[in-house]
Amino acid sequence: MEELLSTNDPVLVSFVESLLDEAGIDHFVADANMSILEGSIAVIPRRILIAREAIGAARRLLRDAGLGHELKPEADR
Repeated sequence: MEELLSTNDPVLVSFVESLLDEAGIDHFVADANMSILEGSIAVIPRRILIAREAIGAARRLLRDAGLGHELKPEADR
């Protein structure tokens, strides 16, 4: 799995999950329950992970939705 994006914004995570669900792209939100450990202060970002074979489609989907600036840079992958 590859990281699509990382954020502390729960609304963004929910929106991206909705986009991916509608497009039929399987994903996993890592660190979603870390707020239990961190005390809900949003220190640990949530990471959206995508299967390697679907990462290109997921990146295009987010760019088309105007969220290209939220994507993890490709050079870091």
